[in-house]
Amino acid sequence: MPDGRLYDTDWYAWTLEQAAALRRMAETRVNSELDLENLAEEVESLGRSQESALVSALTHVIEHLLKLEHSPAPAPRNKWMLSVVEQRGRAVYALEDSGTLARRAPDLLPKAWKQGHRLAVKALELFDGVAPEALPTDCPYNLAQILDDDFIPANRHGLD
Repeated sequence: MPDGRLYDTDWYAWTLEQAAALRRMAETRVNSELDLENLAEEVESLGRSQESALVSALTHVIEHLLKLEHSPAPAPRNKWMLSVVEQRGRAVYALEDSGTLARRAPDLLPKAWKQGHRLAVKALELFDGVAPEALPTDCPYNLAQILDDDFIPANRHGLD
């Protein structure tokens, strides 16, 4: 019987481990009164929701870093800065809570980049007239920069 420490130290890993254990039980037909396969799916989805929350936070940080770097508009900068601080906090919290998720974070960055880039491109084009081609096609920020409270890219229009 597991001692439960993983539940307290790396909840994401715990959900993956428990889902795998439930699937093994389902294969051997242990305790057939439980719907083990669907139970395993539900436990696994709990872990995926933590992963999804991390991708969402990274997406918003990337979106607003791009806006801070490429927008010529001074007015929304404070709002974007606050969003970056808030979403960085959410991302760091998720990563500190799970070493397994922290190890997966570099693999999740391309998904967050794709979504954050798409949002920034549309908003900058719509509100600021910035051509989509003006933004990079590859992520110019590494994970450490995305999570670093002191990192804000220089604005290309000279704004502070």
